[in-house]
Amino acid sequence: MSKYGQILKKYWGYSGFRPLQEEIIKSFADERKDVLALLPTGGGKSVIYQVPASASEGMCLVVTPLIALMKDQVQNLKEKGIKAAAVYSGMSRDEIDIILNNAVFGAYKLLYVSPERLSTGIFLSRFPDMNIDFVAVDEAHCISQWGYDFRPSYLNIANIRKLKPDIPFVALTATATPEVAEDIQDKLLFKERNVFKKSFARKNLVYVVREVEDKLRYLLKIAVKEKGSGIIYVRSRKKTFEISKFLQSKGINADFYHAGLDAKIKDIKQRRWKKGDLRIITATNAFGMGIDKPDVRFVVHYDLPDSPEAYFQEAGRAGRDGKKSYAVLLYHKSDKLNFERRLKSAFPDIEEIKRVYNALCNYYKIPVGGGKGLIRLFSVHDFVSKFKLPVYSVLSSLKILRNESYLDFTEDDFAPSKVYFSVDREDLYRYQVANKHFDAFIKLLLRSYTGLFSGYVSIDESYLAKKAHTEPDVIYGYLIKLAEHRIIRYIPQRKTPFIVFTSERLDDKNLLISKEHYKERKERHYKRAEAVIRYAESKTECRSRLLLEYFGEKDSPLCGECDVCRRKNETGLSYYDFSVISDKITGLLSKENLTVDKLVELTDYEEDKVLRTVKALLESEKIEYTVGKYLRIASGNIG
Repeated sequence: MSKYGQILKKYWGYSGFRPLQEEIIKSFADERKDVLALLPTGGGKSVIYQVPASASEGMCLVVTPLIALMKDQVQNLKEKGIKAAAVYSGMSRDEIDIILNNAVFGAYKLLYVSPERLSTGIFLSRFPDMNIDFVAVDEAHCISQWGYDFRPSYLNIANIRKLKPDIPFVALTATATPEVAEDIQDKLLFKERNVFKKSFARKNLVYVVREVEDKLRYLLKIAVKEKGSGIIYVRSRKKTFEISKFLQSKGINADFYHAGLDAKIKDIKQRRWKKGDLRIITATNAFGMGIDKPDVRFVVHYDLPDSPEAYFQEAGRAGRDGKKSYAVLLYHKSDKLNFERRLKSAFPDIEEIKRVYNALCNYYKIPVGGGKGLIRLFSVHDFVSKFKLPVYSVLSSLKILRNESYLDFTEDDFAPSKVYFSVDREDLYRYQVANKHFDAFIKLLLRSYTGLFSGYVSIDESYLAKKAHTEPDVIYGYLIKLAEHRIIRYIPQRKTPFIVFTSERLDDKNLLISKEHYKERKERHYKRAEAVIRYAESKTECRSRLLLEYFGEKDSPLCGECDVCRRKNETGLSYYDFSVISDKITGLLSKENLTVDKLVELTDYEEDKVLRTVKALLESEKIEYTVGKYLRIASGNIG
């Protein structure tokens, strides 16, 4: 067994790597080559850099834009006994300073850094002194302006090569088209092309599209039929609540989740779902990133996703244990109109974008020529209320301003309270002797948490209050007093959505929104939308093949399991014949209920073909019998 296999067994408990994982590791860790790894969602991307980091003498620098994922991975590594830390926007300079100092002195095996932090003076001044073995760039598609989630801060990643030119890069993504894969290697200055690509095909994942009138009724059927855990994705926070309440009213163990919930509530819901105490979670796309639950049996999209990339990633959270699972998209003709309306509002006109920019600068009282590098807490609700602006237009404008490198903003994220002892142990002991009334509390802190002298440690005031048989306010008072006495440094918990001004404020004349880039991005956005509509409306093409084709896998085999393949398999008809006959049947039944004989007469096709199509439509519950043996339109069940 290789040294990497031994570490995988020791810390992760796996007896062997998945296909391609070890080959990728050896390419950058042993052969010192730059590598682009294209692996499907749930394909074990994090192991690819975490295992060799644990085996190396130095440290792995991990660049990722997802703060929640960063925190989750750092916590998981610490629980395994692997030292790791993270630096991202919203942390105090003091916190960052301590972590970077520790990194210089070799305190960590993995240091996670958000891309905007790589360009800061405090990071660049320490980076040359860090013993970096390799750099891992997660969510690497963010570096390409042709990708679905472009982030300009990613373009700065390659600059660190000037400081350490011999360090290999490993870039990882689950959602890159061929064009984006080429762009990633160019932007990261790969010395030579080196791509490891595992097919994005998920053989255990059954893709199903159902065109239904009553989506709630269909959801209930899924929840009753499929006994495992599931995720239902919707577009609005209001819907998460309404759908979960509907399922609960029918005796289904369900709950809701969205970014606006209190952080502790979100954490409780996540934990309950991961443990299996909660079976179904109805959520916005804020749920799922960094949550690796292997036994998700179904993921349902109640509304159309923004892009094939987003759908592939979210649907891919089902069946990570390799067992048969379902990815279901519920579709109604009205969804297309709503989708197109949303597309238009995603690209406000340039004057509207400038209006949002000026309102934002006025909100923070930033003068023309000032503000570069400024980081401020950002409340979308307060901002839109103050300036009477539509929410969706503001969020869309902020994305465009980010793409033009004028600002950056983070997701709504929660930062727990943190404590760091700013005195050494001898000075602390003298303080305890001189201040007896603080002695018991200091001992409680030291018994409850480790590492308080080497860096900031996350604490929970409620947990400490419970251990001390007192109220959280009392604990809070002690912490404030100790901070005032300069014994500790204390950062209270906070919600941290941020605006980062990456450029000084410009006047309207100099605020340039590239019309060429704007038009190009809009066209690409619309192409992705067209691909989503095509996927939802196609009745003749294998669902898996459609998705794989989008990601550059041409001539992939039919999956044999999606709703389209099963209809073909069950009827023995060609895709074309089945599509034409089923469209004719459903068109006729949408106008009136008919007998089978009347359908055969009106469809004008061979009787045998019509009967086989009727049988398939009945079995998939697209149509059903009335009491009087007439056929009518109906909704179906999974598969």
